[in-house]
Amino acid sequence: MKWDLQSSPKPTMSTLLEPFLRSSQVPIQPSSYAAVFQAFTGKSLLKQGQQLHSHLLLRGLRGTSFLAAKMVAMYASSGDITSASRIFHSTPNPSPLLFNSIIRAFSLYRYSEETLQVYVRMCTLGFRGDYFTYPFVLKSVADLCFVRFGKCTHGLSMKHGLAFDMYVGTSLIDMYVKCGECGDARRLFDEMPVRDVASWNALISGYMRDGAVDLAKELFDKMPLKNIVSWTSMISGYTQNGLASEALELFDEMLKEDSEVKPNWVTIMSVLPACGHSSALERGRRIHGFAQEKGLDSHPSVQTAFVGMYAKCGSLVDARWCFDRIKPNLRNLVAWNTMITAYASHGLGMEAVRTFEQMIQAGVHPDGITFTGLLSGCNHSGLVDIGLRYFESMSSVYSVEKKHEHYACVVDLLGRAGRLVEAYELISQMPMQAGASAWGSLLAAGRCHRNLEIAELAAKKLFILEPENSGNYVILSNMYAEAGMWEEVNHLRALLKSQNVKKNPGCSWIEIKGKAHLFLGGDASHPQTKQIYLLLEELPEKMKAAGYVPDTSFALHDVSEEEKEYSLTTHSEKLAIAFGLLNTSPGTVLRVTKNLRICGDCHTAIKFISKIYDREIVVRDVNRFHHFKEGSCSCGDYW
Repeated sequence: MKWDLQSSPKPTMSTLLEPFLRSSQVPIQPSSYAAVFQAFTGKSLLKQGQQLHSHLLLRGLRGTSFLAAKMVAMYASSGDITSASRIFHSTPNPSPLLFNSIIRAFSLYRYSEETLQVYVRMCTLGFRGDYFTYPFVLKSVADLCFVRFGKCTHGLSMKHGLAFDMYVGTSLIDMYVKCGECGDARRLFDEMPVRDVASWNALISGYMRDGAVDLAKELFDKMPLKNIVSWTSMISGYTQNGLASEALELFDEMLKEDSEVKPNWVTIMSVLPACGHSSALERGRRIHGFAQEKGLDSHPSVQTAFVGMYAKCGSLVDARWCFDRIKPNLRNLVAWNTMITAYASHGLGMEAVRTFEQMIQAGVHPDGITFTGLLSGCNHSGLVDIGLRYFESMSSVYSVEKKHEHYACVVDLLGRAGRLVEAYELISQMPMQAGASAWGSLLAAGRCHRNLEIAELAAKKLFILEPENSGNYVILSNMYAEAGMWEEVNHLRALLKSQNVKKNPGCSWIEIKGKAHLFLGGDASHPQTKQIYLLLEELPEKMKAAGYVPDTSFALHDVSEEEKEYSLTTHSEKLAIAFGLLNTSPGTVLRVTKNLRICGDCHTAIKFISKIYDREIVVRDVNRFHHFKEGSCSCGDYW
């Protein structure tokens, strides 16, 4: 019996079931049913399959293991894994084909433990796995990270002569990689007589996941044939390892005319975080233009990635435009979280709150990431009472567990508002051990509100939790110096030296005509150093005439006032802004990124610069964005 489904895109009951329904007297064998179930598989014809199943039962026919395998495959492909499982467990003498069918079904639905239980039963009955069995079993092993089980499966596959089958071998490599055993994966890779591109890709992904970027690149360069997965794995790996420029460089290679492999929508998603990391707004816009031209920007995940990229590059207008382009019924939790976090990072707490409420009205349930963004938005905007209400509602209203990051946000919320005692009490009442983020927020609050007692308490906790972080030592040392406690200053410096803690140098960068220019504090290595410093020498007089007073509390404390003022002048963000002023036309927005928190004096100075030069200046520091315009900042000096 042959069932031709090619002529009709949507087979109907009349074409497929007519021989069965024509007459109850027609003797039809179970094997005939098997052929129809197979024809239904993968066609989303669950209703027809259920009717055929009912007809089989009404006729009182006994199903064979072969028929059961076809029914399992049909139900699984139609989304009814429960019926597939019931048929398997009710079949008295399962065959290897039936085992393979249910193993595939469980694996595809990520029922990993059930997959392995069925596989163990299969082995117990004396059946041998084949090239169809092992890939699905190994996929489930990788999902559960059961590396010992995986090694036993590897041994059985070798015993059955399948370890060097190309598909089984690739699945073994993938399993070892995902279980964190790249050494075993590489040994197997080197032993394989025939490798397909998937085995190369699996090992490259593993190396990138482990941070072994050089080994991944070495493999990529040696690949005899690269496909879209190869290129995307490398770009994604570079991005995940903080190598934004390498990711963008490789993406540019794909765009060359002679490149045989062109980016797809997954590649676009992989490269956009590199633009966000390096604040490469113009590069991001060019990639967006390319995606629109090639029709790669219609996928909701890509649109969400563009929202995140634009927000991280400082263009909230573009981020919102991309968010609004996502169809309302396709805005998932990730899209809403991205927009809420975008508003939070730009200090627009009320917009973050409004977006959250719109999300709830749309019927999307929040998660922990939602509340991290929401609470962060509240603490950067001084929305203390609103933030506290949302914090209390997390578990009681939304059934979202409060974690370290949520407590840290609320400590920051209270600390910024000067409610330091409440912030300390909240840390004391946490149901888990407070981490570095919570104590770090309290230390920052102590510094901001000149509360040495609280700052000292928080810093001493941080010295234990993150002894390598020089920033904590510097903050407390500066506070001691302000209070004239030079003995404590010397003690901290000695402690820093004895523990070999190196100070994290402040650096800032600015993108001009698609190229990033990096500056360190006091940098004199740039080709335009002379012009930059000449401009900075003129600035203090212009700013002082406009009312600027240098805040030397942000400079070293054991040098003269004149030296303090000079050290403030050469902070990295000021160097980057001076370079931007020299190399852009009037009216151009300057976008600067800094790896540390912007200091109070720079914040004040940039407000004056924005007014004197009539420029909009966007500074992204480690905490948030500051939009300076006409002598004021978007943060309202609450940061």
